[in-house]
Amino acid sequence: MTPEPAPAAARRAVCPLDHRIEAATGHDIDTLWAYRDRGVLDPPHTRLVDEHRELAKAQTSVTFHLKLLNRLTSGEFPVDAAWFERVDRTVDQMEEAADARDAAARKVLAALEPIEAATAAPLQSEGTLTTEDQAALLAIAGGAKLYEHLLTGRLSVTVASGTRIPYAEVKLEDAGLVVRDTGHPLHAGQPVALTDAGRAALLAARRPPTTQVPKPPALPGAWPSAPPQRR
Repeated sequence: MTPEPAPAAARRAVCPLDHRIEAATGHDIDTLWAYRDRGVLDPPHTRLVDEHRELAKAQTSVTFHLKLLNRLTSGEFPVDAAWFERVDRTVDQMEEAADARDAAARKVLAALEPIEAATAAPLQSEGTLTTEDQAALLAIAGGAKLYEHLLTGRLSVTVASGTRIPYAEVKLEDAGLVVRDTGHPLHAGQPVALTDAGRAALLAARRPPTTQVPKPPALPGAWPSAPPQRR
């Protein structure tokens, strides 16, 4: 029999909890992953995305072993002692992968439920970010420094892309949405970063308006809130 193929690099695995995460956050999974990489997310959402990435890896492993089992039982190989050994080994590996996936799903649910509860609470209208504020926060999230011009004394924020944002127009530090490291001189550049409040405000501002977060009905084959114990 031919050797077992190694798992090939593939697109992100789709998980049964994806729809519930997207409903609670107002963002699709790919956007959440991108925000995580850019440092935009607050701690609760960062934890959710990190746990979801582990779940996606575990789901990929389950899918790989399932496809391998389907190939083994397709009639392509002779049913002999080697075939039985390989099927037994694949089933054992798939069971381990499913256990890992179920454990990862429980961690995702533990991270998701507080976000669902917070999203269901009434949102305050105070402190709504303008479009300019949102753009500035997104730019600062990728890395930024505050500089003072030596001749004019004018302050501006230079972001990772090289774009400059007039600091007087940002007005986000007093609101507690950004913080700068005053341990560095202004002429050399003071690092500017989003605070947890800034990340939360940005994520909330970019969430599509909704009156209630829907909880979709369980789909066939989806995990319940408390995955059942395997025999």
